Amino acid sequence: MTSFKFQCLLKLCLVLLLCFFNTINATEVSHDGRAITIDGQRRIIISGSIHYPRSTAEMWPDLIRKAKEGGVDAIETYVFWNAHEPLPRKYDFSGNLDLIRFIKTIQSEGLYAVLRIGPYVCAEWNYGGLPVWLHNMPGIELRTANTVFMNEMQNFTTKIVNMVKEENLFAAQGGPIILAQIENEYGNVISSYGAAGKAYIDWCANMANSLDIGVPWIMCQQPDAPQPMINTCNGWYCDNFTPNNPNSPKMWTENWTGWFKNWGGLDPKRTAEDVAFAVARFFQSGGTFQNYYMYHGGTNFGRTAGGPYITTSYDYDAPLDEYGNLNQPKYGHLKELHDVLHSMENILTHGNITNINFGNSVSGTIYATTNGQSCFFVNANTTTDADIVYEGNHYNIPAWSVSILRNCKQEIYNTAKVNTESWVMKKQCNEAESEPEALKWVWRPELIDDLALRGTGRVSAKKLIDQKVANDVSDYLWYMTNFYLTKNDPVWSDDMSLIVNATGQVLHVYVNGEYLSDQSATYGVFNYVFEKKIKLNPGPNKIILLSATIGLQNYGPKFDLIQTGVPGPVQIIGKKGDETIIKDLSTKKWYYKVGLDGFDNKFFSGNTSEWRVDDLPISQKMIWYKTTFKAPLGNEPVSLDLEGLGKGVAWVNGNNIGRYWPSYIAQETGCSNEACDYRGPYNNTKCVTNCGKPTQKWYHVPRSFLVNGENELVLFEEYGGNPMSVNFQTVRVGRTCGNAYENKTMEISCQNRSISSIRFASFGDVKGSCGSFRKGSCQAKNDVISVIQKECVGKEVCSIEANEGVFGLTNCDHGVRKRLVVEAVCA
Repeated sequence: MTSFKFQCLLKLCLVLLLCFFNTINATEVSHDGRAITIDGQRRIIISGSIHYPRSTAEMWPDLIRKAKEGGVDAIETYVFWNAHEPLPRKYDFSGNLDLIRFIKTIQSEGLYAVLRIGPYVCAEWNYGGLPVWLHNMPGIELRTANTVFMNEMQNFTTKIVNMVKEENLFAAQGGPIILAQIENEYGNVISSYGAAGKAYIDWCANMANSLDIGVPWIMCQQPDAPQPMINTCNGWYCDNFTPNNPNSPKMWTENWTGWFKNWGGLDPKRTAEDVAFAVARFFQSGGTFQNYYMYHGGTNFGRTAGGPYITTSYDYDAPLDEYGNLNQPKYGHLKELHDVLHSMENILTHGNITNINFGNSVSGTIYATTNGQSCFFVNANTTTDADIVYEGNHYNIPAWSVSILRNCKQEIYNTAKVNTESWVMKKQCNEAESEPEALKWVWRPELIDDLALRGTGRVSAKKLIDQKVANDVSDYLWYMTNFYLTKNDPVWSDDMSLIVNATGQVLHVYVNGEYLSDQSATYGVFNYVFEKKIKLNPGPNKIILLSATIGLQNYGPKFDLIQTGVPGPVQIIGKKGDETIIKDLSTKKWYYKVGLDGFDNKFFSGNTSEWRVDDLPISQKMIWYKTTFKAPLGNEPVSLDLEGLGKGVAWVNGNNIGRYWPSYIAQETGCSNEACDYRGPYNNTKCVTNCGKPTQKWYHVPRSFLVNGENELVLFEEYGGNPMSVNFQTVRVGRTCGNAYENKTMEISCQNRSISSIRFASFGDVKGSCGSFRKGSCQAKNDVISVIQKECVGKEVCSIEANEGVFGLTNCDHGVRKRLVVEAVCA
């Protein structure tokens, strides 16, 4: 029997061990006007947004590891309420929705986490991340001082906080989460809600603070954020942002690395130089925390894309592309900047600050401590380089750039001087063994005939209803009505038309069992009018409307009240000479059916019966196609080419890879054949590409969706297309273009494959950009291509110094910025 004294000692040891364990694991996070303090150390934090549902769980470790290697300290993510609570109190945290697993993966890589609970998130996500069942609750008003909404919001927010607490994932518990966010960009819309909006945001702050998470709460784009909330900035540039409390650190929650893409829109690109310029200016002006939105954009799988009209791809021109590859040179150029900023962390958070105005939009900021100083020199001119003198030394600062100088003497980084290779990605045909050149297809129709003949559904109402009433369980809602017409009816004539006022993004119309026509809206247009001439029968008639959404509205004041579907009126118009007669069908009895037969019967999930092998139909609406294929060899990302199809949805082995719409051609104008000029303020219409081409023809198929042996692809073709050209390809680096300014090291690589040949190489004032380089007015006397071929061909990675000692003297005038440029082909 253990003695009482020994028991006491044992308990004392256990208590001491427990206290010691808590002491070494808990992380104290605080802040002041200069920095975020973590365990007593003032830090500047560089973060990157990775939204867990937009990639697969199998991709998370690689994405997070690459972010860490890119110099990122933290991963920021939203929490998606509609994904986690699709029905009231029915929760889903499985698979790609495993939030706890995602945070623990961040922790395993030694990074911090920022949890943007919201739970409204925007994010170009369906309905802004709010579950649509909220819309249908009696007495509710969203995002305002409304008891019904606030109770639901508090319930979900509390659930997320408690889940995280149970796993000890807040920093105060020893976990990685150092910041949390409540609400999102409410300051942009608060004026639309009046006094109730201010009351709501105060309630949000109090509710969040009561949850006692042990780390600071933030509110982005909220100039009047109540204390102790920290208000933060979102945008292209946040150097001029000032928090509403002098004791709050200057924080940038969304530095937009690119922009989202909409159906019919162009591909937005933001240069590495401009992103770096924005980041350097932010930290020059006292920034503490900066997050890239997005660092990895990913894919809008399933029906998650919002907007409406947001594409399935959410690449965002991020440092890690949709497939998880490095987006070079953006990734590498920012990594170099991160390394420089981290080397200056102590002086940035403790140094005395002096600002200098050199005139003509050129300025400097000096951070100084007793141990040294560092300088930022910024030239905000959009066309003119600047020559300045500081402490007797001359410096040339390119237009629209920031130079960072160690000890205010040696330039160690300039945002306009990219010393990182550029990768040109290419698609490679499926090289799976024994894979036929063309896929073999079977097919079956969507069963519409029976529905059209009956013209009835399970639910009816003497009015037209908003499509959101169906809780957004499908893109599709049928509206059906029957009416009797005689030749004596005032509307009867030889010239009758059907007019439908619609707000769903696509409308298909059937009259008496026959397909009449379809019409679609365009991005940013919420209302349109369908009008077609029709022939009706004396006696009974049926009008059937199929409304299809392409994501619900996700942003704007009272976005939840924007109608979706067929709000009406629905009218028959009869013309007799100059006389026009209107017969309004809007208040007749309408029947409703949600979804399609193929969805209800899961044609996309291993259903093997009733597929036809003969007479493959093409260019027909409402057709299901199915084929089998073998996974491409290797481990490179896989992309599905759907050009030739119209509009629909695709599944691989039952996994919904998203909506497709390759027949939607991007606008014809706005692109330029010239290289993008990084100089000057950026917006999402600058530096766009893809004019006149399919908005999106390539669709990401994660490797984790594939199996060894036979895989299955199922397509639901809504508009009509030809599946015969559909194929799978892999994504790899096709060419790499090295770039290094004088006295820097140029490095090129082919992502684990060898460099097969050199297309171009020059050292001097090289002109053009990757794919269109040309020699300038001066160059090195040695044969640069020969030197590079000898050094690089046959290797996976090669590096070489860009200087005259390697390539010989140049005939360049003094002051010319010389650079080494190489374009290499990958095996």
